[in-house]
Amino acid sequence: VQLVESGGGLVQAGGSLRLSCKSSGRTFSMYGMGWFRQAPGKERELLAAISRGGNRQNYADAVKGRFTISRDNYRNTVYLQMNNLKPEDTAVYYCAAKSTIQSVLYTGTEYDYWGQGTLVTVSS
Repeated sequence: VQLVESGGGLVQAGGSLRLSCKSSGRTFSMYGMGWFRQAPGKERELLAAISRGGNRQNYADAVKGRFTISRDNYRNTVYLQMNNLKPEDTAVYYCAAKSTIQSVLYTGTEYDYWGQGTLVTVSS
């Protein structure tokens, strides 16, 4: 499984961005997906997770109410809609895939495959 993120960039505080992560292959729907970020000097943190079918999601407190994770299994793509961005959201954002049992929402951090990351910079 190869994951390629896109959609990062520079945005002013209060603005929005939508990140995309496209998966290669034909098994995308067999994976739970997650979005992580890592800011300079900080550990990587899990932001949001979504189940294989997309009907279950989970969010970190830092982004709850501002970020929305979704997926389109026909397009092999997972999204992260980010609204009301803050300077502290500046980081490299990664998507990741985890092989899971159908309908289970995986909320851990041990994912099987990772993208290369996309940089999000929020100016004040």
